[in-house]
Amino acid sequence: MNIDIQRSQDRGMTRTTWLNSRHSFSFGNYFNPARMGFGLLKVLNDDVIEPGSGFPTHHHDNMEIVTIVLEGALHHKDSSGGEGVIKPGEVQAMSAGHGIYHSEFNDSDKPVHLLQIWVDTAGETKPGYEQQSFKIKKNVMSEIVGGSGLKINQDASFHLGELEKGASPEHHVRQGQGAYVFVINGSVEIAKRQLDECDAAGITDAKSFTIKALKGSKVLVINVPMENSP
Repeated sequence: MNIDIQRSQDRGMTRTTWLNSRHSFSFGNYFNPARMGFGLLKVLNDDVIEPGSGFPTHHHDNMEIVTIVLEGALHHKDSSGGEGVIKPGEVQAMSAGHGIYHSEFNDSDKPVHLLQIWVDTAGETKPGYEQQSFKIKKNVMSEIVGGSGLKINQDASFHLGELEKGASPEHHVRQGQGAYVFVINGSVEIAKRQLDECDAAGITDAKSFTIKALKGSKVLVINVPMENSP
């Protein structure tokens, strides 16, 4: 098993009067040739948007976009007809397809904290939008995107775990895929390496690995192809 650790403080940053964003991979004005993505995972942004602010209507194509709200409420509207307010416990998956326009704004009087993740699409399709509430079981990695979760146009899956101290769920990875682990909060250990809040690890050449919670922790794991299919 190969494990590449990325510490929270080593992420890129965008800070404005209304947005505080941390970038796991090169994005916008942040460029790091060593962090251009992890396989087909291209963006993991950790955003805090101030009240009354947000991203006005803008365009995406050929990308699968997953949004997970951690605190507050985010209002989404797009040109496919998708519209909704995403709150904690809810997940949105949007296929940009051959082209989509959308906007995202803070829908509350408090900052909204969210993760937005982009994965390369498997092929050009019609744009689409899904949103779903998930009840996450304790001490297991629940699939929220792919398989039994929300559908995206890529052979990738997202797994969310709320782990009590001492829990040690085993996470499985299919051949040809890697797993990107992001610690939302808490502290965990993988292969004798400690990951604290907002640390991440890219794991390759592993069929499975154990995530041991050193204290109460919330963890996101993204299984993603490491290269495009021929």
